[in-house]
Amino acid sequence: MAVAWGWLAAAVLLSLERLCYVWIARAPDHFRSVCARVPATSGRDPVDVVGSLFVAFKALQAGVFLAWCYAYGGGSLWPPDADLTALAIGASLFAAGQALSTSVFYRLGRVGVFYGDRFGEDLPWCREFPFSAFSHPQYLGALMSIWGFFFVMRFPHDDWIALPILESVYYTVGARLEERVGATTAA
Repeated sequence: MAVAWGWLAAAVLLSLERLCYVWIARAPDHFRSVCARVPATSGRDPVDVVGSLFVAFKALQAGVFLAWCYAYGGGSLWPPDADLTALAIGASLFAAGQALSTSVFYRLGRVGVFYGDRFGEDLPWCREFPFSAFSHPQYLGALMSIWGFFFVMRFPHDDWIALPILESVYYTVGARLEERVGATTAA
């Protein structure tokens, strides 16, 4: 029963990021109006608010992941039975995912990454790598990092796959829901 509650708590907390980004992508004017009414964000550029949310959501995500590892690792973060092959696979996935996500920031800049186009910024369509190879390289990079993290921290335990699968569903559905209506996904 504790596993079910832990998974449910993780599912709810991890959904907040995707739900917020879908809201921003689909209703940017509403997001902007809410920001104008909230004292902490009033007067701030919406792109800056999204950037702050990004940092907060990554901290929340890291907290959920570490809490999961601690709770299901018997009070230890590092698995005492870590397999060297799993460590190598996980570290490689994590590094490749971070490189892919970093390349998105390099190509788009913070205004592009943080939905500037939805807030009226004139941003050209990027067709260079990583967009030449992937439809959603930032999300792919995030998922590679998540899978890599859990390969390192929880593989081969039964729970190792639970949060990576959940996050894969969230990111896949989020990517679809964040697309502009009538937009093509071809890069």
